[in-house]
Amino acid sequence: MTEAVTRRPAGRKADALRPVTFELGVSKHAEGSCLVKFGDTHVLCMATVDEQLPPWLRGSGKGWVTAEYGMLPRSTNTRTPREATKGGQSGRTQEIQRLIGRALRAVTDLKAFGEVQIRLDCDVLQADGGTRCASVTGSYIALAQAFATMKRLGAISRNPLREPVAAVSCGLVKGVPLLDLDYPEDSGAQADANFVLTASGKIVEIQGTAEEHPFDEAEFHALMALARKGITELVTLQRTALATVGL
Repeated sequence: MTEAVTRRPAGRKADALRPVTFELGVSKHAEGSCLVKFGDTHVLCMATVDEQLPPWLRGSGKGWVTAEYGMLPRSTNTRTPREATKGGQSGRTQEIQRLIGRALRAVTDLKAFGEVQIRLDCDVLQADGGTRCASVTGSYIALAQAFATMKRLGAISRNPLREPVAAVSCGLVKGVPLLDLDYPEDSGAQADANFVLTASGKIVEIQGTAEEHPFDEAEFHALMALARKGITELVTLQRTALATVGL
C-alpha cells in the first residue's frame, strides 16, 4: 500500500467504513425518519405514506415505493443553487433518486400493503462523498419504520420488507482498493463503483466507472469483496438501530 493511501482520515484502513450512525424518529410528522451519517456525509431520510398511487398502478392491487433526492445549498464547500430555481432537476439528481427507489422496491413485497405509495425523501445536509449510498442505507430504516406505523394502525397485517438492503462505494486510489470513499478519495480515484446489495448478499445494482484507465476483472473482484464486507457491517448496524425502537 502506498504512503498516500495509508494516510486515510482518522487512520482508517483500506477495508474500513467511515463511522456510521443512524438517528431514528427525527421527524414527528413523517411515518418513518432517519438521519444517517457516513462520516461527514449526513442525509435526512423520511418516509411518507401517500394514498395517491400512480395512475398506471390503480386497480393492480399493488403498492409503490418511490424516492426523491436533493442536496441542500450549503451541503458542499460552496453554495449550490436549489434546483427549483434552475428550472428543474439535474440528470444526476434524477438518476440517484431512481436508484434509491429501485433499491427499496427490490426488497419490498409490493402486494403486501395495498394500493398505497410510500414516498422516500432524501435530503443531503452535508456532503463528503457517498451521498447516494447513505441515502439508500438510511431509506431502508425510514421505510421499515413507515411499515411498522402502518401495521400498528391496522393498515397492514405483516411487514412487506423481505430483507435489509444497503449501499456502499468502493474505488481504486493509487492502485489500491478502498472501501467507502470520502470526497477527496472519490474525486481522485482511478475507478469507483457503488454497490447496492441485500443482507443475503444478492445484487440489486452495481455502478462502476473508470476515470483514467479501464480496470480489470481482478480489480473489480477486489472491490466487490470490499463491498460485501461493508454491506455486512452496514446491515448489522441497520438491524441494531431498528432494534432500539423495537423493530
